[in-house]
Amino acid sequence: MNHLIAPQVIQFWEEKAKAYGPGVSGALFGAGWWFWVDACAASSVKIPFVQYLPGFFATLALIMTNCLRREDLEEYDSFDEGVYCRSRSWLFLAYLVSFGSIMGSVAVLLKSYALNDAIDVMWPGVAGLFQVTLILAAGLLLFVSRTPAEGTGSTNYGAF
Repeated sequence: MNHLIAPQVIQFWEEKAKAYGPGVSGALFGAGWWFWVDACAASSVKIPFVQYLPGFFATLALIMTNCLRREDLEEYDSFDEGVYCRSRSWLFLAYLVSFGSIMGSVAVLLKSYALNDAIDVMWPGVAGLFQVTLILAAGLLLFVSRTPAEGTGSTNYGAF
């Protein structure tokens, strides 16, 4: 059978995701915010508050995505009183917030920096796009690297 992903990569992911996923996710999240703080500190002009919003919404999307339990999304039970539908709706809303933050950071980059002839430095706009991308990648990595603990409803993060 043809695989899109090599079996060795799948095996490595299954063995190491629980142990290293949350740590790598935290590093991506920190790097994303570090890019933005660096751009704010290095900028010679005051950055308007509106340009901070895509990063805040990306962080909100990360929190929204990781509030879900994966087993609520994987199993459909006709007697679950709507948990399956609520979980899917919440995840869809989190994806909408994620894509909105990406669109917001691209709009800030284009409107305030790339298409503005009065400003010669594009770093805050590029850093905002890096910030949102890294935060959302961190959220996705944390979500897929979590596994439910056996016999309990809590999540197990491998190292704890």
